[in-house]
Amino acid sequence: MNIPLYSVLIVLCLFLNACKNSQPNNPYEKGNDNQMVLYSSFSERPKHLDPAIAYSSNEYTFVAQIYEPVFQYHYLKRPYQLTPLTASKMPEVNYLDLHGKYLLAKPIDSEIAYTDYIIDIRPNIYFQPHPALAKNSQGGYRYHQLSRAQIQRLTALSDFTDMGTRELTAEDYVYQIKRLAQPKLQSPIAEIMKNYIVGFNDFSQQISDKPKTTLKDVKMTGVQAVNRYQYRIRIKGKYPQFIYWLAMPFFSPMPWEADAFYEQLGLNDKNITLDWYPIGTGAYLLAENNPNRRMTLLRNPNFHKETYPAEGEVGDKFQGLLADAETPLPFIDKVVFTLEKETIPYWTKFLQGYYDASGIASDSFDQAIQFTGNGGVVLTDSMHEKGIQLEIAVETSNFYMGFNMIDATVGGNSETARKLRQAISIAVDYEEFISIFRNGRGFAAQGAIPPGIFGYVDGKEGLNPIVYEEVNGKIQRKNIAIAKQLMAEAGYRNGIDPKTKASLILYFDTMSASIDDRSMMNWYRKQFEKLGITLVIRATDYNRFQEKMRSGNAQIFVWGWNADYPDPENFFFLLYGGNSKVKYGGENAANYQNPIVDQLFERMRNMDNTPERYAIIQQLQAQIRHDAPWIFGFHPKTFSLYHSWYKNIKLNLMANNQLKYTRIDTVEREKKRILWNQPIFWPVVVILAGLVIIMLIPAIKMIQRLGQVGREGR
Repeated sequence: MNIPLYSVLIVLCLFLNACKNSQPNNPYEKGNDNQMVLYSSFSERPKHLDPAIAYSSNEYTFVAQIYEPVFQYHYLKRPYQLTPLTASKMPEVNYLDLHGKYLLAKPIDSEIAYTDYIIDIRPNIYFQPHPALAKNSQGGYRYHQLSRAQIQRLTALSDFTDMGTRELTAEDYVYQIKRLAQPKLQSPIAEIMKNYIVGFNDFSQQISDKPKTTLKDVKMTGVQAVNRYQYRIRIKGKYPQFIYWLAMPFFSPMPWEADAFYEQLGLNDKNITLDWYPIGTGAYLLAENNPNRRMTLLRNPNFHKETYPAEGEVGDKFQGLLADAETPLPFIDKVVFTLEKETIPYWTKFLQGYYDASGIASDSFDQAIQFTGNGGVVLTDSMHEKGIQLEIAVETSNFYMGFNMIDATVGGNSETARKLRQAISIAVDYEEFISIFRNGRGFAAQGAIPPGIFGYVDGKEGLNPIVYEEVNGKIQRKNIAIAKQLMAEAGYRNGIDPKTKASLILYFDTMSASIDDRSMMNWYRKQFEKLGITLVIRATDYNRFQEKMRSGNAQIFVWGWNADYPDPENFFFLLYGGNSKVKYGGENAANYQNPIVDQLFERMRNMDNTPERYAIIQQLQAQIRHDAPWIFGFHPKTFSLYHSWYKNIKLNLMANNQLKYTRIDTVEREKKRILWNQPIFWPVVVILAGLVIIMLIPAIKMIQRLGQVGREGR
């Protein structure tokens, strides 16, 4: 069928007009024009959104925005400092003797049998709208006795027509602590809290076979609501770090009505559970939970009064971090998390302006970052042109290679095994590892605690003398010849096992089993080959690896730890004998036990940050370095990119509730999105022009024939 030429031209004009100022590649739905929306992503569904169970970073991305413990970390101040969140003030702390009598101010630690934390919460704080709190005209709970037919019709929490709320009370915090003790929930901190909260273990045994709905009626000796806005927690002995736990989502409030609602038979089959639909008092509520596509947070309409900090560190005002001082929080109305399993599409969308912030994958590192001549880090010109901001922070984390200290070859306290571990510690070049596999994002660790934690020592005073030495004013890893000499002293000259007269064989147990991990595994093999050791990689899945660790069947492994709170106790407890993974199911994955270290740890763990505590920490570091149960690997550096419209950026590695402080300049974002995503018209123009030409050719030929006929007729 022939198409008239004027029709093609009309279509071309309409197309060009429609594309004017448009973003045809925009992946988001329209309808957010009047809201301040932040766009982010997630790579896997958070398994738990119940604050009693959630403990991983991808879970805290959501949980920490929805739930509120009584305390939080100040967003701007460093060192990290706790401040009231729902609490009206910092807690009153009282010490008691063995008979329950209050001790005078500044008692001797040996006299303290118990510590009381008296916590006051602010009135007029309300839970987010939720059907569990909805009531009928008679004052009863509307949805606590659903029929089988009603449940059968449900598909999601949004199917409930009525929502309710009520004021937060001290009982809600008490109830949540009781939930931590519920064996059926299997809270990851239950075993730890048994050692501290008075009556926690007895309560756990008492309600082990009872439903969660009965928890509120059973008393826990050490936890009590004094009145509507005050509660008391009594712990054993003195444990100053306990206040840090009170700033974690584990100790967020939970209304008993939530358990009563979700316990109804049939709701679990519909995925209508607390793990799927949380209920909190935080700045945001979870409006959409579609883990195969998108998760969406909305501003909590019941959020209480909280304002942006009015003070911070020196320099914060100059950097614009106090521009929003005392402005009500949160700034953002909606947060859209889109599922992104691949790094390349994610990176492309970030460069197009469709994600507001991004990490940097190895594949994109050179496109974003370049190193200066003195080893500094700067953004590339292409990033500068887009106005992208770079933030770098050293994580309060420690990644290490561990030896199983109950293993017959690499474990134990014999001088032979110790020198073998020391030799391997020198040979495994983590500076090279950081350069090859992390694009320089990190630095080699010298001990058990990272920067930012009390007791950490920088520079030559803080080096590990077993592995490093100072040469011409520079700290460097010891020569491999020293490691080989240690091998000889351990009885493994040139890496030969005297029992087999062949190369010593050691086993590296790992979860890294993909094709992408092969280069890293080969690198580890080469490090051991420097000493003549044959390293056998035993890769397995996560569950099998965990079982090996629990049973003590792993020999050498790689592990890491992110700080739960900014205190050295949270790292040294990983090397405390009483936390051995095999013996006690604790976090001491190396199963390391040295009576000297255990005694020092027990002295240090509950002390305030004094010069005496600092000195004990240095003794701990020295003994652990000598025994070498770990190869102190590296402390990672976080490289984060933010578009110019992303405001109030200050990395806070302790706080997880940072979204409420974030502000987006949506006008600037829209302008740059249009600029960076201009439709490319020329291919369409060329195609349409080609069509025009093709259509003109017959017309031209027709005209030529008519002209020829006319001439012949004359």
